[in-house]
Amino acid sequence: MTTARIDARFNALKAEGRAGFVAYVMGGDPDGDQALDILKGLPAAGADIIELGFPFSDPMAEGPPIQKAALRGLKAGFGLGATLELARAFRQGDADTPVILMGYLNPIENLGYDAFAQRAAACGVDGVIVVDCPPEEAAPLVEALDKASLSLIRLATPTSDDARLKVVAQGTSGFVYYVSVAGVTGVKEAEAAAVAPAVERVRRASGLPVAVGFGVKTPERAAEIARVADAVVVGSALVDEVAAALEANEAVAPRVLAKVKALGDAVRSAASSASVAETV
Repeated sequence: MTTARIDARFNALKAEGRAGFVAYVMGGDPDGDQALDILKGLPAAGADIIELGFPFSDPMAEGPPIQKAALRGLKAGFGLGATLELARAFRQGDADTPVILMGYLNPIENLGYDAFAQRAAACGVDGVIVVDCPPEEAAPLVEALDKASLSLIRLATPTSDDARLKVVAQGTSGFVYYVSVAGVTGVKEAEAAAVAPAVERVRRASGLPVAVGFGVKTPERAAEIARVADAVVVGSALVDEVAAALEANEAVAPRVLAKVKALGDAVRSAASSASVAETV
């Protein structure tokens, strides 16, 4: 169930001796054309992996920033299908950057597991995070994704004990997404001291890279987490830039991509600092 593009990216990051930067954006936010402009600009701005959310009316794991982004996407006419086509448009100009679709189970069930997996693969998607699909109920989805050579990327949390981590690891490929704080996205901040031992536990249980998200908003915090994780995920801080640009009547993509660059530079500089420290 391992997607080659995800594995290749993490292998390259390991060879460079640094963590990756994962940028989350919402499909259709604030509209199709501007969302595609943002998506196309992410790799050059510093995103190593892209998480592409598909708008859903009840995003229960999300805080206000991503809830509002989902509403903007829905208002623009985007759901799962339109977001998949957005991924297809991005893939036409980028053959290397992994794209992870992130969202909720209901729209996938409505489309059908096999139809979803086949269409996602055809659109150039590499993996899927389904926030509200526990391992105990995931067998049909895992089977469909496996047939399409897509990764199912599961979430681990601060409350996941060793027994639960074994369950989470089963059928997971690509990487594990570690939710660094209890609660919804974009509210609390992650702390590297608390994250580091948890990342090690998840690595041991899964044998996979660990990306840390749900509590990273600033370049400084991204750099801290980059020193202890295999990748750093930022979402709320990016969709906040969409909202701020709209409020200021500014072009959206340049503002979002400037934030991506600042965060990506911080992740890379953290790796450089660590490498220097190891050689001294």
